[in-house]
Amino acid sequence: MSALATPVQATDHVSSRPVAHWSASAADARRRCLHCRQRRSYCSKEKPTCSRCKDAGMTCVYEGARKILVNESWKLKPRLWMVRLRLLLPPVAFLSLTRAAAVVTPSAAASSSSSTKQGPADEDDDFTDGQPLLQPFDHLNLERPSTSFQGPASSDNFLRNVRMLYHDDDGGTSLDCWPANLWEPGALPGRTFGLRTRLPPVDMARRLFSAQHVYIGTIFAFTEPLEAFEQMLGEAYGGPPDPRDLTSCLKYAKVLLVLAFGQLYSVNQWVGFRGPPGFDYFADSLGLLPETYEEGSLEGVEALALAGYFMQNMNRRDAAFQYLGRALRMAVSLGLHLETGDADEARRERRRRVWWSVYSLDRILCVKSGNPLTIQDDDIGVALPSRLLGEPEHGAASVLRDYTQLSRILGQIHDAVYRRSAPRSGRSLMAAVQTIVRALSSWFRELPAALRFEPRSFSRESVGTLAHYYQCINMTVRPLLLHVVERRLHAIRASGPEEKERDWKTGLSQATVHVVEMGLGAAHDTVNMMAIAAQRDMVATYGYMDGEHIFSASIVLVMACAAFPANAANSMAMQTGLGLLRYLGERGNSHIGARYELLLALHAGAGRALSSTSSSSPSPPPPPSSTAPAAVPEALASFPAVDNSFLDQPLHDDSGMDLYLWEEGFACPTMDLDFDLAQRTSSAAAGNVNFSDLMYNHG
Repeated sequence: MSALATPVQATDHVSSRPVAHWSASAADARRRCLHCRQRRSYCSKEKPTCSRCKDAGMTCVYEGARKILVNESWKLKPRLWMVRLRLLLPPVAFLSLTRAAAVVTPSAAASSSSSTKQGPADEDDDFTDGQPLLQPFDHLNLERPSTSFQGPASSDNFLRNVRMLYHDDDGGTSLDCWPANLWEPGALPGRTFGLRTRLPPVDMARRLFSAQHVYIGTIFAFTEPLEAFEQMLGEAYGGPPDPRDLTSCLKYAKVLLVLAFGQLYSVNQWVGFRGPPGFDYFADSLGLLPETYEEGSLEGVEALALAGYFMQNMNRRDAAFQYLGRALRMAVSLGLHLETGDADEARRERRRRVWWSVYSLDRILCVKSGNPLTIQDDDIGVALPSRLLGEPEHGAASVLRDYTQLSRILGQIHDAVYRRSAPRSGRSLMAAVQTIVRALSSWFRELPAALRFEPRSFSRESVGTLAHYYQCINMTVRPLLLHVVERRLHAIRASGPEEKERDWKTGLSQATVHVVEMGLGAAHDTVNMMAIAAQRDMVATYGYMDGEHIFSASIVLVMACAAFPANAANSMAMQTGLGLLRYLGERGNSHIGARYELLLALHAGAGRALSSTSSSSPSPPPPPSSTAPAAVPEALASFPAVDNSFLDQPLHDDSGMDLYLWEEGFACPTMDLDFDLAQRTSSAAAGNVNFSDLMYNHG
C-alpha cells in the first residue's frame, strides 16, 4: 500500500473483483492467530496451535478467510494525497516530505514486489503500513453537512488517528454516528415568516433574472442557470414553503433574492421610501434564511452571501459584514476551502466556485471597511475555478478565476499596507509596494482579450473586473499619495496660491513620482471607463461596487486638482467623476448623492482658498442637474492611462531622499477614506469647508 493511501471508506463504491485469487488455505497459512495479533507478537502460524499459544497453554484460534473488496480508484489515491499536501503544506515542509518518501519508497517497493510473488501478505503484520499519523483532510461527509470538515487540531480527528494505531480498529467509524445531541431540535423556536410581496409573472421574473445575471452571474457563482431558476420559480408559484423544510425555504429565499437583485439592477430611477428597488423581495427573503444552529449547505452559503451583498448595496456595512461572515464560516464548516475526493467533477467545481465567490465578496468588504481578513490565504487548499467540459474557454469560470486572483492580491495589499504592525523602514515599504505592483502587472498581462476594455466593444464583466484592478492600484498607492498632497497643501497655505503652480515633482524621488502618477492614472481609467459604460446603461444606479469605484477615483482626482498645478486632463477627469456621482444621486441613490455633495464641498473649499488668482483657480463644478451621464470627450476614451510596462518599472531611491516620506505616509494609512471624510465633514461648519483642514487637521 502506498505511503499516502487512505483506508477504504464504507461509503465508497467498490469493485466486485477481489484483490487477488490465492487460495484460502494459502492465505490462512500466512495469517497470525488472534492471540498473537492482539499481543502484536511473532506467530509461528502452525496449525492447529502455534508455538506461543502451546507454550502458554492457551487455545489458538485462527480467523477464517476473508474476501477484501477495494475501491477501483485506489491507484489514484496516492497522487490525490500528494496534490492535497502540496496545496496545504508550506513549500519547505512539502519538500521535506517528498524527500523522506523518496528514501522510504525503494524498500517499500521491494517489499511489495516480494509479497506479490509469495502471495498477499498479512496487512496486520506490517507495522509500518503506510498510513500517515495525521490525515486531517479526509473527513468530509458530503451527505451529512453537520459532520463535515474537521481540521488537524480537532480532538475527534486526533482520536481517529490514535485508533488507527491499533490494527483491529481502522478508525473508520466516526464519533458523529453516535447519538450525542444534548438538545431536542424541535424544542428550538421554529422558523416564522410572512410573505408580503407577490411573485411577478414568469416573463417579468425572467427579465429580472437576466438583469441580475449581467451584474452578478457573470462574475460570482451564487445563482443557478436560467433553467434551474425557472424550476425553483415554478415550485415557488405553488405556494410558500414548509417552515420545517430547510431545503424548500432556501430555494424560495434564493428566488426572492434573485428577483431583488434583478429589480435593483434593472431600475434606473426610484422614488420608493421603504428602500431601494427590490427591497420588498429582499425583506421577505430574510425570514427564510438558515438559522445559525441549523445544518449548513451550499444553498445556505449562497443565500447568506447574496443577502450580505444586498445589505452592502443598502449601505448597511455592518450587517453586510456579519451576513458575509456567516456565509464564509458556513463554507469553512462544509470544507469548501479544501479539495474533496468527490468523484463528480461538476460537484467539485461547484464547491470551488461558491467558495471563491464568497471569498472575493468577503475579502473586498473586509478591506474596504477596514476590518481584519476573515481567513488567511495560507489556510485555503482548494483549486481555483476551472472550465468544465462543454463550457466556453473564456466563460464564467475564467472570469471568476481572474477576479479571484485580484481579490487575493487585495489581501496582500491589506497585509503589506494597511495592517497595524511595527513601523517599517522606507526601503521595506518600497519593496512591498513593488511586489504588489508587479503582481498586478503580471495579472494584467495574462488577462484574456475577452476581459480587456475597449471603448467601442466591451462586456459588463470586463467593466467590473477592471474596476477591481484599478481599485487595487488605488488602494496600494493611496497612503503615499495622500501624504504628498498633504505636504503640498501645507506649502500652499504657507507660501500662497502661486506655490500651487510649482512643479509638484520637484524635490521628490523618481520612485515617489512614479507611485503618485500610478494612482492618478488608475483614477483616470476608472472614471473614463465608468462614463463610457454609463452611456450604454451598464452602470448600476444602486450598485455598491460601481458607486464605490467611482467615488474612490473621484477623491484622488479632487485632491490632484486642489494640490497640483492646473492640468486639463485632471480637471476633465474630475468633472467626469463628479458628474457620474451626481447622476447616480439624482436617480435615488441617496448615499452616492451625499458623497457627491461631500466632494463638491471639498472642491469648493479649495476654490475659495485659491480664488485670489484666476490662473490657479480650480475648474468649476459640474452643473447642478443632469438627465444623462456626462459625455466623454474622445481624448478621454483612450485606454489605459496606466500602461502595463509602467507598472514593471523598478522603484529605487538610492539617495534616500524620500524614505522618511514613505515611512510617514504609510505609518497611519486610511483604508476607508470616504468614512474618514464623512466624519470630518459632519463636524465642520456649514459653508466653511476647507479642503486641507478637513483632511489633514489631525489635532
